[in-house]
Amino acid sequence: MNVLARLWERMSGSQPLPPGWVVGLTALAALIVVLNTGCWRLAGKVITIAHEGGHALVSLLSGRRLDGIRLHPDSSGVTYSRGKRTGPGLVLTAAAGYVMPSLLGVGAAALLAARHETAMLWLALVLLAATFVAVRNVFGALAVLVTAGAVFVVSDYAPAAVQAGFAYLAAWFLLFGGLRPVLELARSIQGRRRRRSPRVSTLGSDADQLAQMTGVAAGAWVTLFALVALAALALGAILLAPDMSWLKIG
Repeated sequence: MNVLARLWERMSGSQPLPPGWVVGLTALAALIVVLNTGCWRLAGKVITIAHEGGHALVSLLSGRRLDGIRLHPDSSGVTYSRGKRTGPGLVLTAAAGYVMPSLLGVGAAALLAARHETAMLWLALVLLAATFVAVRNVFGALAVLVTAGAVFVVSDYAPAAVQAGFAYLAAWFLLFGGLRPVLELARSIQGRRRRRSPRVSTLGSDADQLAQMTGVAAGAWVTLFALVALAALALGAILLAPDMSWLKIG
């Protein structure tokens, strides 16, 4: 019981906010990782995990049966679920992927703003563990394990200053990283429109599937994804904005 009490105390306890320069530096580092193609090729797999985890979570919440997740080396992925072939549950499941990284970023930012960085890191471990259980291929399992291992090592062994920097970097990365796939999807759809007359596509993107299910154009869904990602980035930035009182003179 003492172990559980200590665990809960650590989880629910608050940590001091880091200096403003740490918040700004981690934001810059996250933005560089997202914009740099080489870095994104590796780090973007974390966004894929969040994307497919979003599909999986919403499929379960909507009453569908989750069959598994597959993650691929090219940063693509697919989530398999069974249930009704029409209805709001299927639509919500399909729509959850592109918005989930940004929503997770806002959640992480809210926890950090409330000085619960330890709870944020441990909650990330819980979500990664749940995703690992649903993964059905070797590469996907390795990707989730490596990500979870990094979070565990930092949360359990790193000094408080390193934990704070890592937590803020992760939050900024989810906020910035949630927007890049949406922009890539928008460019892909625009490219198709230049090559042929607009119509409902048979390609397999989430926006295309949503267009087929709802009759709403794929471009409209991409616009919705972009608005959610931008709103999440703005809200997350407000939550993470450092106290700049130290800049005042006198």
